[in-house]
Amino acid sequence: MTKVVLDTSVIINAQITAYVESGNLRNCQLVIPQAVVDELQSQAAQKKEQGFVGLKEIQNLKNISKNFGLEISIEGAHPSLEDIQLAGKGKIDSIIMDIARQEEATLYTSDNVQNLVAQAEGITSVYLHPEIKEEDLEFLKYFDSETMSVHLKENLHPLAKRGHPGHFELAKISDEILTRDQLEFMAKQIIETPITSDSSTAEITKKGADVIQYKDYRIAITKPPFSESFEITIVHPIVKLSLDDYSISPELMDRFADRAEGIVISGPPGSGKSTLASGLANFYHSQGKIVKTFESPRDLQVDAGITQYSKLDGSFDNTADILLLVRPDYTIFDEVRRREDFHTFADLRLTGVGMVGVVHANSPLDAIQRFIGKIELGIIPNVLDTVVFVKDGKIEKVYDLELKVKVPTGMTESDLARPVIEIRNFENNALEHEIYTFGEENVIVPIGQKAKKVGIEKLAEDKIRDTFRRYDPDAQVEIISDNRVKVLVDQSAIPSIIGRGGSNISDIEKQLNIHIDVVERGTSGHSMSGELPFSFSESKTAVVLTVSREYNTMHADIFVNDKYVTTQRIGKKGHIKIPRRSDAAKNLMQLATSQNDIHIYLKDF
Repeated sequence: MTKVVLDTSVIINAQITAYVESGNLRNCQLVIPQAVVDELQSQAAQKKEQGFVGLKEIQNLKNISKNFGLEISIEGAHPSLEDIQLAGKGKIDSIIMDIARQEEATLYTSDNVQNLVAQAEGITSVYLHPEIKEEDLEFLKYFDSETMSVHLKENLHPLAKRGHPGHFELAKISDEILTRDQLEFMAKQIIETPITSDSSTAEITKKGADVIQYKDYRIAITKPPFSESFEITIVHPIVKLSLDDYSISPELMDRFADRAEGIVISGPPGSGKSTLASGLANFYHSQGKIVKTFESPRDLQVDAGITQYSKLDGSFDNTADILLLVRPDYTIFDEVRRREDFHTFADLRLTGVGMVGVVHANSPLDAIQRFIGKIELGIIPNVLDTVVFVKDGKIEKVYDLELKVKVPTGMTESDLARPVIEIRNFENNALEHEIYTFGEENVIVPIGQKAKKVGIEKLAEDKIRDTFRRYDPDAQVEIISDNRVKVLVDQSAIPSIIGRGGSNISDIEKQLNIHIDVVERGTSGHSMSGELPFSFSESKTAVVLTVSREYNTMHADIFVNDKYVTTQRIGKKGHIKIPRRSDAAKNLMQLATSQNDIHIYLKDF
């Protein structure tokens, strides 16, 4: 009988089964190398879909063999563990060709490289070109022009998100209950597409998970043990926008075109970040720039002149080494997630490459926060100059970053000057946040909120002043914080205001729902309720609050606004030293936005 040797590819994609069923192969002996069976078994043991598909195809061949006069045998020795581990480098293919040579058989393959090598070595081979028609792909029946993604899970109805970014709903798209067999059939079709189509690539292949990019469909397949059940998720972009489709001010457009080279596009999942990134990539390409992308998987909708890179040997660091050799003007880094991604983004930006990064975040401030701790604080403005926040498919806010050496807003002492990153609203140049080191912590401090409350504060001052004018017609009011005020009155009015045992001032505080410091007008500001004036400084090991020396050896309670922080003993020279590594110092740094928020009271004063 004529002998035919089958390799792994022609079994996995079921081409040999179709060839037999079409009547093209009859009355012959089909030889399956033991190396092929062991390779498929190894893949199945690792929960890789190819292994299960291949083993099932061998069973299918055995079931139909008698109808076509076929004899099926498994020949050859078991490959070693090293042979299986080197399967991706051609070791198993070499074993298969050796068997074809020994058996003087015809090799059937769907691997063009295998076919060419066989012919070069004088082995008769038949190349079965793998073909899959797009209309045969089962999952496509779930998509229409408004479907953003399809979610298929065994024992559940198929679901789909329909609408557009920011405005969509999750809906049941069929009354059928999906079975494991249906999902396995769809997964088999999908996994074969990288073999049968030049427009499909296997982006990720792991134990229990596969990610396939088929044209503009991103397909994630998960199964036990990675997930508790079999699931297929297919994401399909339905909107392709250019920058002209966004409401972009002329100033922002000029920045994109001329100045911005460290751009971060942030937003929650499904907000349209990648769509904007694609639009920017195409914009720069249309301006005559060399543009590349970093993606895993590669699913950005970009012009043909833009090259899309994935991870090289499992790392974007390796991709970056190649990127610098091709000298791009701009690189679009889709999905900056892991710590090493942030390092790669920063390294490329500091080499002079224009970078556009896509980051998941609920606010533009959160996007900046994700860089803190991963790269040095002082170089963040050199890496990021423009932060764009996208929500519901629209540009909602843009931040501009700049590094300055200054006294942080809210502090007054000139010796507290330090490097400060200013975060400004790009549209009106308003300073909204500052980032700087306070003690050993990096803090983001909101700026400018009080300016919006000037009118309300004026009304509050008038109300409080009216309360105390019955004790002193010339009473003065200073608002220290949202829940603390200082009232300056004549010394003769203080006993009436305080009352017996402090009962009267307590009643006033309850009525106004604030803490009140009663101070004699014309004094240095020492509070009748025990608050001490102090100065703030920092040493290498401690946060130092300095009060008058007359209080040394006494104890003081330290508050930030109305929140208790710690009780400390006042040392010699009036120093209260709080170690930087202590919880008290960390709480003080996190809660206080300026020195005015900190209040010191003598304990039991």
